[in-house]
Amino acid sequence: MPKALLAPLLTLFCLVAAAQAPQPPDIAARSYLLMDLSANQVLAARAIDAPVEPASLTKLMTAYLVFDALRARKLDLKQPVPVSQRAWKMGGSRMYIDSKMQVPVEDLIKGMIVQSGNDATVLLAEAVGGTVEHFVELMNQQARALGMKSTTFKNPEGLPAPGHTTTGRDLGVLAARLLQDYPEDVKYYAIKKYRYEGTPAANDTNRNMLLLRDPTVDGLNTGYSDAAGYGLVATARRDFPNLQGRRLVAVILGATSESSRANEAQKLLNWGYTAYEGVKLFDANQAVAQPVVWKGTTRKVKLGQPRQVVVAVPTGTGAKLKTQIARPDPLIAPIGKGQQVGMLKVSSGDQVVVEVPMVALEAVEQAGVVSRAWDAMRLWIR
Repeated sequence: MPKALLAPLLTLFCLVAAAQAPQPPDIAARSYLLMDLSANQVLAARAIDAPVEPASLTKLMTAYLVFDALRARKLDLKQPVPVSQRAWKMGGSRMYIDSKMQVPVEDLIKGMIVQSGNDATVLLAEAVGGTVEHFVELMNQQARALGMKSTTFKNPEGLPAPGHTTTGRDLGVLAARLLQDYPEDVKYYAIKKYRYEGTPAANDTNRNMLLLRDPTVDGLNTGYSDAAGYGLVATARRDFPNLQGRRLVAVILGATSESSRANEAQKLLNWGYTAYEGVKLFDANQAVAQPVVWKGTTRKVKLGQPRQVVVAVPTGTGAKLKTQIARPDPLIAPIGKGQQVGMLKVSSGDQVVVEVPMVALEAVEQAGVVSRAWDAMRLWIR
């Protein structure tokens, strides 16, 4: 995903006028976060910077690194992995694989995601990192690369360990990047039931209860520990006449039970879809503006975004939106493709709703000496 689109994530708390912003429902959890990924905006949040144990929500980062290894062809879905003693002896929630088995990577992924299997998770960590310890180093490196400033991982599965902490904000960043960076792999989070042949049939149901309640919910992960309480990162994708595939993510931390975390996440998702409307302003790679470029091989450059530009505003206010581009003037070549050239300011009345980076959709090379000299003279007398 273009880095220009990632910087604003979880920093955009300016909606429309604060006094007019819809108020979220009462949520029975220590902290919560609701993000509109289609618009790259935060719709509601509480106590998202408080440190918490991630518990099995840790497995979101493990999955991120496993999906990365698959993309880099360091792993293959059909690759059988011998079950190590360390994986076999893992406590907590399990896939129930044993040391006599060789389990394909894809089944381990399903065991980690659907069954929240600590044994499957550790085995995947060993397959990617060589050792669990090295894999944990990779987890923390990736956390820093994603901007998860308040997260430290001590293991890949999420069992309580001193210093193994994160925040609601960081979990939101991780969930967003997982969905955006590996859209072809997050399908595993929508699986309702799975078990590996030879393992207990009673251990086949996804712990994310919303998958069984709401057909628009297709992920992501649950977690529980005595200190953390019950947590859930849930995501839904719903179609609207003016915007197909609008995706929200809800993070619930510190709920009191499995049913409570599901209920509160559902409440937050439903509120987000009804209280806010998604407005598509521009298509992906659509030229929002074509300003003049000086000293270049072409006279204009197309500015826009490689993904569609969507904003979330209180329902019923979308027709009031106005856009304006703030950019340097004059623009001087060379300009690289993807280079940020300005900001699209989206306003409702006098209030800025959101600012979206505008990047060059094409490169403009520097012109020859004569053309540059001619433009320099024209700029001087301009």
